[in-house]
Amino acid sequence: MADRDPLISQKSFVEEIDYNEIHQIQVVGKGSFGVVWKAHWRGNYVAVKHIESEAEKKAFAIEVRQLSRVSHKNIVKLYGACTQNPQNRVCLVMEYAEGGSLYNVLHSRPFPKYTAGHAMNWALQCAHGVAYLHNMKPSVIHRDLKPPNLLLISGGTMLKICDFGTACDKKTYMTNNKGSAAWMAPEVFQSSNYTEKCDVYSWGIILWEVLSRRKPFEDKATAYTIMWAVYSGQRPPLLEDCPRPIENLYTR
Repeated sequence: MADRDPLISQKSFVEEIDYNEIHQIQVVGKGSFGVVWKAHWRGNYVAVKHIESEAEKKAFAIEVRQLSRVSHKNIVKLYGACTQNPQNRVCLVMEYAEGGSLYNVLHSRPFPKYTAGHAMNWALQCAHGVAYLHNMKPSVIHRDLKPPNLLLISGGTMLKICDFGTACDKKTYMTNNKGSAAWMAPEVFQSSNYTEKCDVYSWGIILWEVLSRRKPFEDKATAYTIMWAVYSGQRPPLLEDCPRPIENLYTR
């Protein structure tokens, strides 16, 4: 007997959306997971995240399960999933973030202007979303916090955490090497047992990044060299003229 589809098995967690109700407009993102479209559904703009390979279905099943548990202003909303249609398409229908990712704001050229106040506000909103996840029962550990997974809406004033394909419940035995090297806590890439503190480490790197407008470990050519540097105790450099209370937030 064939294995049960890991995403379809999650359908009890979320609304099943009729794929024919979705009117796709344009591609707004691509990655190893597949393609994200801006689309129109029931009078609203939404993001439709397509699964394009069998290998990604497990990660999407995790995303469905985790996003179906959460409801917070700083976490992207999941409306439902499309799993039953003649086209055999499998996708998630989520809140659309018209401002794109925080990463693009930080590093695209020409540089969009923002102030230290904007930077601290983004970091604070991210912290609020992470604190909500960690206070759930069981708590949820994101494991891949980074600016590409932080989306902006309302003219860049509201931040939303997205991409829960690597998130896990704390009760899960957590030794898998997930996340992206520049923002990854050393205990994660060492495959050690880790806790919510790995998200706190990633948040500290994000805070440094929004204040400095520099990519963390940008002088390192590969993920391996980044991980070796972090394992050896290297961290992003201290910022000149940064108030000590803020410096303490990203160095603790």
